[in-house]
Amino acid sequence: MPQMPDKPLGVALIGTGFMGKCHAMAWRNVATVFGGAHPRLELLCDAPGERAQAFAAQFGFARAEAGWQAAVADPAVDVVSITTPNGLHRPMAEAALRAGKHVWLEKPMALTLADAKAMADLAADHPGQVTLLGYNYLRSPAFQAARNMISEGVIGRPLAFRGVYDEDYSADPNLPWSWRMTHEAGGLGALGDLGCHLVSQMLELMGPVSEVTAMTQIAVPQRPSPEGPRAVENEDSALALIRFASGAQGSFATSRVARGRKCRLQWEVHGSEGSMVFDQENMNELWLHRAGEQGFTRHLTGPEQPGFADFCPAPGHNFGFNEQKVIEARDFLRAISGGPAAGPNFAQGLIIERIIHAMAASNGRPVRIEETAHETA
Repeated sequence: MPQMPDKPLGVALIGTGFMGKCHAMAWRNVATVFGGAHPRLELLCDAPGERAQAFAAQFGFARAEAGWQAAVADPAVDVVSITTPNGLHRPMAEAALRAGKHVWLEKPMALTLADAKAMADLAADHPGQVTLLGYNYLRSPAFQAARNMISEGVIGRPLAFRGVYDEDYSADPNLPWSWRMTHEAGGLGALGDLGCHLVSQMLELMGPVSEVTAMTQIAVPQRPSPEGPRAVENEDSALALIRFASGAQGSFATSRVARGRKCRLQWEVHGSEGSMVFDQENMNELWLHRAGEQGFTRHLTGPEQPGFADFCPAPGHNFGFNEQKVIEARDFLRAISGGPAAGPNFAQGLIIERIIHAMAASNGRPVRIEETAHETA
């Protein structure tokens, strides 16, 4: 097993929201769980400066700055974690790469497909720097076990994929308008916030996508704001049919207006010799059916699944959302130390972006993924 770094890396964190705190906890816990040198939490950046100072003290960072450029310029910083609004991803990531830093960037990768292509190209020009996108659901022990079983042929040849990622954080029509609902600052809507996570898992389980046929919907066309009603520009939901390069087929759905759904990242894979089912709202359960059985068998997370035992030696003692991020930090650090490449990196993230942007552009017509590659060439 590749070793964790034996020399501490200097870390800068840009952003202090939901995922900023998640990154901070991962950086503080990764060596406790997996060994190696504890990262040096050098610098926290957020605006205004008072906010940065308060969160630096809470998160355990040595220093704070209001301007994000400090994270890129600081020679004590080896790694930059970027957890800011989507519209800042490209300039921050590109500046960090040009400054010689490793980059851990939250999804979605960028606002547009052209931006994502430019970022992937720049990362390819800096092979000494490791990039990683924050697709933390890929690190769930249950998901890792499912991927391994499918690749080992436990359910035979994968024939079909059915996936849904629904939440209800925008279901209330009185929810105020925000930057997330614009193309300029938010990019895609439900596809960029939620659907990309489902695509990341779909690719791991089923392999490359060759074609999508999709429809999108803006369920609430206007939202209230202090200036009066403002238009919602990006999609509240999307539906798609998928054709995989293997010949398998799939269906895909995502929504940010699905009443009652909190984190329904749910998929099932039908194989020639069985089926497998997973739901992130019950992330410690994996359901498996094999030919000849009359139903599904429930498998609880436990130390036999990848990553679980490092946190807890006892089966059935549930794994959590933030622990996924600690595993992601481990994989990132191992890649920096010369171990296996951690994914999705920027090149792999571009593939995810091509798929969700193809869905956004489809409007009911089949779109070959090669077409989107040509459009960004």
